[in-house]
Amino acid sequence: MEMPRSQAAFERAKRVMPGGVNSPVRAFGAVGGTPFFAERGEGAYLYDIDGHRYLDYILSWGSLIWGHAHPEVVRALREAAAKGTSFGTPTELETEMAELVTSLVPSIEVVRMVNSGTEATMSALRLARAYTGRPCVVKFEGCYHGHADSLLVKAGSGVATLGLPDSPGVPAATAETTLTVPYNNLDALAELFTRRGEQIAAVIIEPVAGNMGCVLPEPGYLQGVQDLARRHGALFICDEVMTGFRVALGGAQSRWGLDPDLTTLGKVIGGGLPVGAYGGRREIMALVAPEGPVYQAGTLSGNPLAMAAGLTSLRLLANAAADGLFERLERFGQAVVEAFTEAGRRVGVPVWGSAVGGMFGLFFHAGPVRDYQDARAADKEMYARFFHRMLEHGVALTPSQLEAKFISALHGEAELALTQEAIDAAFASL
Repeated sequence: MEMPRSQAAFERAKRVMPGGVNSPVRAFGAVGGTPFFAERGEGAYLYDIDGHRYLDYILSWGSLIWGHAHPEVVRALREAAAKGTSFGTPTELETEMAELVTSLVPSIEVVRMVNSGTEATMSALRLARAYTGRPCVVKFEGCYHGHADSLLVKAGSGVATLGLPDSPGVPAATAETTLTVPYNNLDALAELFTRRGEQIAAVIIEPVAGNMGCVLPEPGYLQGVQDLARRHGALFICDEVMTGFRVALGGAQSRWGLDPDLTTLGKVIGGGLPVGAYGGRREIMALVAPEGPVYQAGTLSGNPLAMAAGLTSLRLLANAAADGLFERLERFGQAVVEAFTEAGRRVGVPVWGSAVGGMFGLFFHAGPVRDYQDARAADKEMYARFFHRMLEHGVALTPSQLEAKFISALHGEAELALTQEAIDAAFASL
């Protein structure tokens, strides 16, 4: 019997790439089996090289809020590419993007474009240390802020998926500048500030913890984190690489009434191309070179293709938000969670789920799931079985229980019905 093309492609890839992939979670390490290799995407659907079609809830890990190959995004890319793919000099597209971002996210007065979410968070933390003159940063257990050395400490997501140590390859002295406390626990943060407050430059948080499977903040929690940071002279940084323009037009900070000192962005603002950004109060951003002494640079920062795709995506979002897009996305996610929890109840399997804006999480756990320890306690083997049953029924979820799932503007009633039917079929065979 001939080997499936995806399996053959994976064997070939493993000979020349670590684990056969360029980002670890793609290797299906948390769910087992062979990853399918994508051939193309169209709207809400992904097609693999073996000819299978999947309703896509991965969506380039949240980047594709307008689905695959949206005609207006593709048109913008073609027009930009025809003029040149990179220049190394300023373009007006970069200024247009900065103007749009600062108009949609009021806390961002000045923004710097970079090439990835990791680069954005790394740069924001360097800036925070320079601004405050303090060495330490606080993060929350299970929140992932990219793979910079100081942030690979209790980082959730792919690190937990693969069962890796917190920070292999990271010097102890570097890791020691990152302090961690549990998510959704204000008392723990307050106690840390009491002990180490004069050393803390910044608190960085995913407002919705998407890298432990979409864990929502409890009422008043995010405001409490912001207030504690301010009280102790530390900067408050919202990592909205995932939530930015996905849970609301102005990001999670607009939804929960926050006013961060710095914000990091990525994913949606690139329209599917590599991009990141960090920005915030003008007086802080004035320290960034060439205006100030904090050095950060990038050959492809503000790349015209990424700017063209991102501008198109954000302009589409700004128009659609007024017509209730984010409310519709959230209703869709809640309906998926309800189908999942109802199916679990029928067969006596403990499950839990949550949804906000265009993202949701599914756990084989009795719940509630409120922090990293809860998320890690969820049944990984059961999720792996569920994941493969859903694939068999044409629905592609993220290949880890500790990763959020994503919804595009093109997921409609037909896609919801397909998902609900697949969930019922999957549980029937679990």
